[in-house]
Order: sequence, then structure tokens, then C-alpha cells
Amino acid sequence: MRHIREDCNRHSGTGVVVTGGSRLQLFKFQYVHIFLLLVITCSSNISAQSLDDSGLGSTEPAISSTDPAPSAPAVIPIEATKPPEKRIFGVVPNYRTTNAAEPYEPITAHHKLGIASRDSFDWPTYPLAALMTLVMPGEEETKAYGTGWSGFGNRYVRSSADQIIGNMLTEGMLPAVLHEDPRYFRPGTATFWSRFRTAVSQIVVSRKDSGKRTFNAPEFLGNAIAVGISNSYSPNLRTWGNSTEKLGLMIGTDMIANVVKEFGPDLKERFFPRHHKGI
Repeated sequence: MRHIREDCNRHSGTGVVVTGGSRLQLFKFQYVHIFLLLVITCSSNISAQSLDDSGLGSTEPAISSTDPAPSAPAVIPIEATKPPEKRIFGVVPNYRTTNAAEPYEPITAHHKLGIASRDSFDWPTYPLAALMTLVMPGEEETKAYGTGWSGFGNRYVRSSADQIIGNMLTEGMLPAVLHEDPRYFRPGTATFWSRFRTAVSQIVVSRKDSGKRTFNAPEFLGNAIAVGISNSYSPNLRTWGNSTEKLGLMIGTDMIANVVKEFGPDLKERFFPRHHKGI
């Protein structure tokens, strides 16, 4: 049997036998690097003009005071002005989404903390955390917490705590302290790639309460603090590499959540259309 394995390794040009745990670690590694590539690509292409076109809106008035008179009011598509649902597909929390087509209005610190609380403690977050715990049991996590229901319970409690702490910091506490807006500004219209770029770029670019665009410090700083806190109760994170990987996964998950918030309502309308009144 050993000779067969060695022959296979020589034939494939490698001397490494990839186990299930190694495959999962490789998947995580590739996931983090794909996420970083997307963030770098989007942030390097961001300019004032591209942000105006991407659906984040403009902080300047559309018509200057020197213009004689507006010719006609702009027509905004109905889809872009519909209030966002609080849960996408009835499951994914969507409390921090707002319509980018509407004039910008800042929100209070109390409102920011309310968004973070609802995103953290709404009932769908618990089965979603269980699902993430079930599909992402790394080799090191299995060694640290064991297998079976006991190991699953240990990982689930820690995963839920990471999620709650991360949400409260990135969506509530730090935005209130740094005077930044934690909401996702959904354009709802334009091309697929423009909207996809908007969803990804809002991980890097957010708004100040004044309406000006700025670096999304709460997203990166808040998740970094959450990983630091997680180190106190997660022994598998007590290395620089594992902590960095955890940070990348947390920010990458938020990026995916933005994409779901952007296109989820469209998928629902396409595959689960509602019967409109009067039709």
C-alpha cells in the first residue's frame, strides 16, 4: 500500500498526501486571498467619479444655485425607492440596508446601536451561526474542541460570540464613536458589475455622519478587536497566522453579506414574484 501511495505521489509530481483537513485549510487560505484581491482591486479603482456612478450617491446638490431652473425632475425607478425588507428570503437579517437613491440623512448613535443589536440578536442569526459552524470545522478546531455534539457545541458558542461581538463593534459602537454610518447603501439598479463593485467597495468606503466618504475604519478595526477578544476564549487562534485568517474570514463574510443584500431582493422577485393588487 505504501508503494502504491509513493508511486502515485511520484506520478503526480508531488510528495504530499492531501487530507480532508488540509483541503479545508487550503480552501480557507484561498478564500482569504480572493477576498483581499477583491478589496485591493476595488479600493484601487475608487475615485470620486466612480463612486458617484456606483450608487453611493453624491453629497453635492444636483443643481447649482446659478442654474436658471430645473427642466424636469429626475425619474427614480420604483425598485430603487422601495423600502428594503428586514429579512432577505425571510432569513438573512437586512436591518442596515437603505436605498442609495434617497437623499442622504445621518442617523443617531442610538439608531446605530439598534441596527447592531437587531443584526446580532435577531433569531435567524442563530441557525445561520449553526450552519457556519457545521460547514467550517477546521482540523485545528476539531483538535481543540473535539468531535460530536460536545465539539459542535463548543464551536457554536464561540462562533456565535464572535458574530455578536463583531456586529456590535462594526455596526454600533465604533460607528457611534467615529461618527461613521454603518448602513449599506443599495443602488438596486444599474449593471451587474457596477452593483457588484458597489457591494464590495462599501467594505472599504463608508460615509461620515456629515455625508462625506471615508475609509471604513469600523469594519476593519472592529473585526480586529473582535478577533483579539476571541483569542481569550479560542485557543486555536493564539497564533498570528490563525488570527489573520480569522480576521480575513470575518471581513470576507461581511463582503459576501453586502453582495447578498444587493442581489437578494432581485432573486426573490425573479423566482418568487408577488401577485400585485389590481393585476
